[in-house]
Amino acid sequence: MANENEHRSVRVLCPSLVLHKNDPGLQWLIGSPFLPPLTVVSTVKCIHADSLSPDYYKESEDLRTLLPKGFDVAGALIVAKSDIEKNAAKAIDFACRLRKLLCGGGESDDQEALGAVADSETGEVHFFASKSVNSTGFERVDSVVYEDHPEKYLWERGCLLRCELPIKLPIYYHVDNSTDVENIFQRATEAVIAKLKDPKVVYVVESVGKTSAEVRQPVIIRGAEMDFSIGFSHIMLSKEGGQESDAKLVLCGHFCMNDKPGSPVYAAEDSDKIQVSVLVNNSEKSPKSAAPAADYFPALEETRFLTVEFKLEMLSYATKDLPLMFAVSKLIVPGLVDQLNVMKNSISPSLLAQHPQLRPYHFTPPGVLHPVTIIYELNYGETELKQVEFRKSLHLRLGLPFDRPLLRIANALNLFTTDGARSVQKGSSLLKDVHIGIPSSGVSGGTVSLVQGSYEYCHYMQDAFNDSGWGCAYRSLQTIISWFRFQHYTSIEVPSHREIQQALVEIGDKDPSFVGSREWIGAIELSFVLDKLLGTFTGTILS
Repeated sequence: MANENEHRSVRVLCPSLVLHKNDPGLQWLIGSPFLPPLTVVSTVKCIHADSLSPDYYKESEDLRTLLPKGFDVAGALIVAKSDIEKNAAKAIDFACRLRKLLCGGGESDDQEALGAVADSETGEVHFFASKSVNSTGFERVDSVVYEDHPEKYLWERGCLLRCELPIKLPIYYHVDNSTDVENIFQRATEAVIAKLKDPKVVYVVESVGKTSAEVRQPVIIRGAEMDFSIGFSHIMLSKEGGQESDAKLVLCGHFCMNDKPGSPVYAAEDSDKIQVSVLVNNSEKSPKSAAPAADYFPALEETRFLTVEFKLEMLSYATKDLPLMFAVSKLIVPGLVDQLNVMKNSISPSLLAQHPQLRPYHFTPPGVLHPVTIIYELNYGETELKQVEFRKSLHLRLGLPFDRPLLRIANALNLFTTDGARSVQKGSSLLKDVHIGIPSSGVSGGTVSLVQGSYEYCHYMQDAFNDSGWGCAYRSLQTIISWFRFQHYTSIEVPSHREIQQALVEIGDKDPSFVGSREWIGAIELSFVLDKLLGTFTGTILS
């Protein structure tokens, strides 16, 4: 056992392993079946717990959609002052229980589980590892490698797969038996899930964001060819790959660039991306000749009709050595099913009222190496109290600062663009970051304070608009709004003078005759407009 332990090591990729050093609690250590055992890619805080006993169901429901497929719970970390081995045993037990719930059973039984204990006073982290879920023993792992280039380690080996699937479910129910509508809805979603595994379903796999010279022909994978029962441990990874004509052998790396021009950038936004589309083949040859037929089922009672719409969009991480067929069966399909079930559970209670308008968005917040997926309710604005509290809980889970909005919709990745980066601002002829390069004022004892992030400099007489002598606050407000846009904190356009005046009229600070005038405004009025245009008070930026 001692010799075996000498060869085991923990590899840490995440920049910050302990999210909250002075907050005793539990964190989940995130790994991947495509990376060596005991590799920690990221860490997220357990936010559903009572006296250090996790609510496994709530945690699993959150992590099921937050983490892209291809990442899983590799272990747990407890911040504590003493009882290192006792807390390590707890951490391993917590991780195994959660992982088993996430995997739905046996898939996790062959994986090692990692338990870590961080000393709340010194910050030192002690690692222990268990052989399997069923193992009662564990051993200390003293060899810990903190990766110098974690982004390269993760994204040089892997790629992102994306699948978008809009669904419209027609629901018919009897007016006098509306209580049965949830059962009908349940059966309808189950039928959709079954269709994703139907032999007639077709998955079209193709590259995203490549130039015409780099584009490979799409690969067709049929439902009849896939085995949904095989586990990751039985999938043989290969670096050879197959011919394009044999979808069973083609690897994810088939759609990845081998040699990237210039100095490659390793990040989720710049990773190789593969698009997967879902089609249903209803035109297969029939052994018997048949004509289209329509069946008529008359309703025996008064019946109503409603349509429930879903917009699924999931991401997954896969090693480039993974065959595409398994990427679809083990990553894409389970990801779509999980997202559909989460949305179904949110919609069911209000099925006959106003449905929640749910939409998944993907983010790469600072310090997190992989994307995270968040499902937002769009019926209400982002500043609605429930939405604000939801984002605060996400900041807490991911260890993000509370003084800036990092998970607003404006921060989301836009994977439709060719470079996969966030939505960029349109080209502008305005000067940007004009403070850079200005020499020191030379004032003795003065303090230099610099803005973080870029902005556009708006000034008198800009865009051929004469606001000399009265437009200083207007231009300052435009400059501030441009800073919010460049940080992806908002998607609103920089307002004109007239729009700023109209905002002041709408909040009751000015009368209608103010619109179109050449009247200056003060700092307090400027802050009023900021509150209205940004949809939040500037003092509580997170919301």
